[in-house]
Amino acid sequence: MQTYYYVLASQHFLLEEEPIGEVLKERTRHYHEQEKEIDFWLVKQPAFLEAPQMAEFKAKTPKPAVAIISTNPQFITWLKLRLEYVITGEFQAPSANIPNALASLATVS
Repeated sequence: MQTYYYVLASQHFLLEEEPIGEVLKERTRHYHEQEKEIDFWLVKQPAFLEAPQMAEFKAKTPKPAVAIISTNPQFITWLKLRLEYVITGEFQAPSANIPNALASLATVS
């Protein structure tokens, strides 16, 4: 199993009020320059919140939720310090309750 770390917030806050697109674009560019594999993902309506052990976090998060998930805990800590009004945590996947760490409940329209 892999440990995943996340920043969780409302979709409105993270995608409209914060310039998160620029942050992720710069991080992606930096990774490509360093020939480093991408270790972070933006997931709208993350399915991991449906796991029983995530009920507390799900209840605290405005809907619809969005998460930035990473295998790099330092990146998530940096985001938390930069963004302030977010929830952070971690989980392990794949597991019985979280079979796919990056799954989304969002429907494509």
